[in-house]
Amino acid sequence: MEIFTPTLLFLTVGLAALAGLLAGLLGIGGGVILVPLFLWLFSLAGFPPELIVHTAFGTSLCIIVPTALSSTLGHRRRGNVAWHQVFYLASGGALGAVIGSSLAALLSGDILLSAFGTMQILVGLKLLFFHPHLPPEDQLPPRKVLLLLVGLAGGIFSSFFGVGGGVIAVPLMLIVLGLPIHLAVGNSSALIVVSAFFGTLSYLLHGLDEAVSIPYSLGYVNLLVAVLVAPLTIICARLGVRLATRISQDKMVKVFAVLLILVGIKLILRL
Repeated sequence: MEIFTPTLLFLTVGLAALAGLLAGLLGIGGGVILVPLFLWLFSLAGFPPELIVHTAFGTSLCIIVPTALSSTLGHRRRGNVAWHQVFYLASGGALGAVIGSSLAALLSGDILLSAFGTMQILVGLKLLFFHPHLPPEDQLPPRKVLLLLVGLAGGIFSSFFGVGGGVIAVPLMLIVLGLPIHLAVGNSSALIVVSAFFGTLSYLLHGLDEAVSIPYSLGYVNLLVAVLVAPLTIICARLGVRLATRISQDKMVKVFAVLLILVGIKLILRL
């Protein structure tokens, strides 16, 4: 297993910077970028094939925790996080994360790969074509049961696919809860911190007896990659946010959407 060669470590650092930059530039959660990169990187590093997909998901979630925390703190400073709502969202998200990651741990890598590829295609199509007409923002606070259910859905999606989950949590908060967009994004960031944390713990525990052959891994989380990648994604995401004001974001999102669709097709067809 050659994960610690200088070439692969250099690739890891470079891909981490690119993932963070794209995440900040496009406003897309880093998981949809990190997971495909880890699938390729871990295969190149010689990880056991049956462990590659689960380790990519678990490591991605581990990196998302500090990244989402940084984002949440930024939104909090702008008053875009309603903590009384986040409590119920996060409670549902924690349960959803355990359910999603436990379900993923029961499935084979091939099934998860096909599911992830399908998700990439659907997200790409959503970015290209889906522009919903949102209902008016509700004046009344959302019902607690709806907050719990939205958090549950976001947590399941996030941990099952090893991604942040904002791609489903934000639309649900807009459409189901009737929140304003700035509050939906801020609350989603806080939800992702909790769901990714519990998802990471679940992947770690489920993989304790499985991933012992991978150096510097604890369960399905590769700690070396997480430590190398997390600081870079946080720094480069902030750089991407600054660049977003100078680049046509609509065009960049369309290019990225096409890239997601192509990656999804590649994963499904095993090309």
